[in-house]
Amino acid sequence: MSEKKIYIRKPKKEFAKKIYKLVEDTKILDLNSEYLYLLQTTHFKESCSIALCEENIVGFVSGYRLPNKPDTLFVWQVAIDENFRGMGLAAKLIANTLKRKINSDIKYIHTTVSPSNKSSIKMFTKLANYLKTEIKSKQFFEKEDFVDQHEEENLYEIGPIKRKGEK
Repeated sequence: MSEKKIYIRKPKKEFAKKIYKLVEDTKILDLNSEYLYLLQTTHFKESCSIALCEENIVGFVSGYRLPNKPDTLFVWQVAIDENFRGMGLAAKLIANTLKRKINSDIKYIHTTVSPSNKSSIKMFTKLANYLKTEIKSKQFFEKEDFVDQHEEENLYEIGPIKRKGEK
């Protein structure tokens, strides 16, 4: 798979169905409504990225800026096709979002991760190291906050992110 060219870019509305299918196929992530994926590919396209390989969506990162902290990108979902895992694709998708001019003022990344999701914790730790910044964790959502069976979610805070030329 690594021989095939992977393109990373902003999503477009016509990719929403494929993103929905990718998230569904992970069997790990909470599947949101099709309508939400349409919004993420239109209203929130500047804070989301997709990875394409031969017209197939093999990776997706969704995010949004926190309304009360516009310098903070909240990474909501990271979905990678099982055939493309272990290639650093998730970090590349997040980096693609950060490098856009419109996002040049983002100083922090927040995300929530269940304690059992060791691969996501490892990926965000590697991302913090790549960005040469700190990562902190604290309790955020408890099991009791959810209607259905759902593990607690810890908040991971990455930052501050320094850009080229910043000290």
